[in-house]
Amino acid sequence: GDLDKVVNLLLSLSGRLARVESALGSLGPHAAAEDKVALREKQRLLVAQLEDAKELKEHVGRREEAVGAMVARYLPTEHLQDYQHFVKMKSALIAEQRELEEKIKLGQEQLQCLRESL
Repeated sequence: GDLDKVVNLLLSLSGRLARVESALGSLGPHAAAEDKVALREKQRLLVAQLEDAKELKEHVGRREEAVGAMVARYLPTEHLQDYQHFVKMKSALIAEQRELEEKIKLGQEQLQCLRESL
């Protein structure tokens, strides 16, 4: 459960940071200084939060190794391999699910814009 939460947090923060950096990049030279300052402050906070989330992921990883070592004492080899595969795939599947949700959201936003323009 903690792995799910940390991976989702990392993905969320990464996405928010990418949007802020994109907004910063799209600001023209005549953009209000306060807008630039506000976006840079958001960027700074998101970078700090992302670093904290990475530390959390490392902590969860260490705990996962400790749990894996304990599980290895009690499970037969074939079940242990299944467990290890499950843990590895879970993070990858969470990331893939999040990416697909973002693509669906973007597609819905584009569809809405197309409908409004007609």
